[in-house]
Amino acid sequence: MTGVTALAALTGAAGLAGLAGLAGLAGLAGLAGLAVLAAGRPRSGKPAGGAAGALLRTPAGRIPRLRTLDRPETAGVHPAVASPVGAHTVGAPAAGAHSAGVRPGGAHAAEAEPGGVRSAEVDPGGVRSAEVDPGGDRAAEVHPAGVRSVEAGAATPAYIERDAAPRLRAALSRPGFVLVVGEPLAGRTRLAYEVTRALHPRYAFVRPLTRAALPEAVRVAGRRRHAVLWLDDLEEYLGAGGLTAAQLDGLRRAVVVATMRTDEYGRYEARDASRLTGSDRDAWRDRRDLLGRATVIRLDRSWSPGERRRAEAHRDDPRIAAALGAGGRFGVAEVLAGAPGLPARWDSGWAAGAHPRGAAVLAAAVDCRRAGLRRPVAEEWLRALHLPYLAGRGGEALRPEPFAEALDWARGADRTTGALLTGSRAHGYTACGYVLNAPGLGPVPDHLWQGLLARAEAEDAYDMGLVAHQEGRLCRAVQAFTRARSGGVTAAELPLALAVGDSGRPRRAAADLAGIVRRRELRLGPRHPDTLAARHQLAYFTGEAGNARAAAARFATLVADTRAALGPGHPDTLAARHQLAYFTGLAGDPRSAARQLETLLTDRLGRHGPDHPQVVATRRGLIWFRAVSAPPATERAARTDRAERAESAGTAGRAGTAEAVETAEAERQLAALLVDAERLLGPLDPHTLAVRAARAGLEARAGRFAEAARSWAAVAADRTGVLGEEHPHVVHARLEWARALIAGGRPEEARALVAGTLEAAGRSLEHGHRHLRLARELVL
Repeated sequence: MTGVTALAALTGAAGLAGLAGLAGLAGLAGLAGLAVLAAGRPRSGKPAGGAAGALLRTPAGRIPRLRTLDRPETAGVHPAVASPVGAHTVGAPAAGAHSAGVRPGGAHAAEAEPGGVRSAEVDPGGVRSAEVDPGGDRAAEVHPAGVRSVEAGAATPAYIERDAAPRLRAALSRPGFVLVVGEPLAGRTRLAYEVTRALHPRYAFVRPLTRAALPEAVRVAGRRRHAVLWLDDLEEYLGAGGLTAAQLDGLRRAVVVATMRTDEYGRYEARDASRLTGSDRDAWRDRRDLLGRATVIRLDRSWSPGERRRAEAHRDDPRIAAALGAGGRFGVAEVLAGAPGLPARWDSGWAAGAHPRGAAVLAAAVDCRRAGLRRPVAEEWLRALHLPYLAGRGGEALRPEPFAEALDWARGADRTTGALLTGSRAHGYTACGYVLNAPGLGPVPDHLWQGLLARAEAEDAYDMGLVAHQEGRLCRAVQAFTRARSGGVTAAELPLALAVGDSGRPRRAAADLAGIVRRRELRLGPRHPDTLAARHQLAYFTGEAGNARAAAARFATLVADTRAALGPGHPDTLAARHQLAYFTGLAGDPRSAARQLETLLTDRLGRHGPDHPQVVATRRGLIWFRAVSAPPATERAARTDRAERAESAGTAGRAGTAEAVETAEAERQLAALLVDAERLLGPLDPHTLAVRAARAGLEARAGRFAEAARSWAAVAADRTGVLGEEHPHVVHARLEWARALIAGGRPEEARALVAGTLEAAGRSLEHGHRHLRLARELVL
């Protein structure tokens, strides 16, 4: 167990609850500021701080023994002690223990006795290296657990094997990329750590502390005969300047071990969903494909009966006994970490005279993460960003505490809960992952989002843009991607064009994408995956700009090229076929569109099964185009009236009845699909809302205009809550609502609705947009 934890210098311990049970380690991030280990000296000309702290590795392939750590305020290191290898506990300090102190100027040093750190130096390129002796399990960056009942120096709860361990052991038994996915405080990090250190005790262990340090970490791991590259909280290493497929390809002998929260993994996993979330699908392409390379091990938050039986063997530990006694509502690791009480502790902090500034600081840190920041938040940022939260709750009337006291409260642990905030002054702070999904959290407020973007680096802005685009906050996405591109992030070029198009400027997007396609064709060729992605988006926005026939022609060519380059079952081939059918129907041939979707549905069911979001989207499109192949009720009524006057009412009546039956069958199918969509995706998922919109459209076609108006009103309200009132999907729903009102004899209400819609969103839509044309038609 000696080669897997040279991770003492870490940042952002918030997501590391899985190493449940290491008391007082919330501040291990502070060790990231170590400039020089005392046993070695920096090479001449190399600064002690800065980039030198970006990476810690173990050339000798051993674990550092971190027995006792001081708690310097500037480093944020909490007391912690470690026992010899194999004990899986934290014991009392032993002879030869070493400590981390603070040198003048904020540089940290580790002092080692024999048996501790033997040698260290700062390598060129800002890489820390240290040869260390066996011992300890500190370096996997532990989240506090059991802290509520443990004083410094008490034992860490024993490791209890999880049901997922055999699967993880099999995956880690050979070189490759393995990802452990679980809820906050599910135990994913400790599971990964324990299995890795047991399998590969003599491997060199490498962990980059920041995304910027990743290339050097990959280089270090790649040149070792045997190495573990540790990427806890993998989302921090994805994005501009992050992990790439080429880097993974270069690690043929290494084991890449990563962890990820379930909600973060879901962001990428869902990128294979339809365009209903916006055309950000290709912006997430690299990340989605990268995660597709991983062997994914899912870890349940709740403990199984078998896991609880194994925990029973350790019931003599009162913390484990208490966790087992908490019932099935919370996982054992959650209880050990004091997590269940964290939301209530945050809420109580807002009380006047309690810790309102600390609660506001935490709110700012939480929303920085939710806005897309993937690294710790600098202390000076929190000083500014928390102020609107505090003011919104009452400001000085709450008798807020000093800022330093607020930080201490948020970072501290009491006898019932763990820390709400982790990190250090030197390296920033991260909100505990457990509170990121606390009940009652609304959208990230504009004051935080704008304040964060103004301070963010270009790479941070790129991440913020992706999150904003996925959430349908398109104006924010355009701002963020523009900031990223102007800051030199070339990857922002495509998602910026997509965000521009989705926000209501499809002609502008198509023009930008035409340039991107030309450049990619010259540089990469017409059938390179990146070129195909840009061609897909160009075809889509050509159709959105009003030229459905040209879009269908482009997609017909794209389907052939994508099938030849990527294969018939590739997600991009299937997506191009879906869009070909869609624009074929819009161009006036719904029967052909329905035939194409029938074939596509068969292929998707074979590839994805019935519960995939793309299957939901394909079923919806098929139902719709089958239904619109028949004329709507108003046309049927007029035709029947003419036929009756021509004394052929019998034949026309039979035709009208058949068409009405077809519409009724489509409504029945949509009702069944809606049940499936709500069960699989939730009531407010874009796919679910699209099914409801299709149902409202069929109600209008059937002549039930009052019912259609109510349905469109409900869709518009829910879309507004999810996407904001300026989103084109919201504008479309409100205009269809107005159309139903007019058809139902309520024109004045419709005119007022159209006027309000244009006032709210008209500025975001480019001149000549189809929604603006429809609005003018409705009010004439």
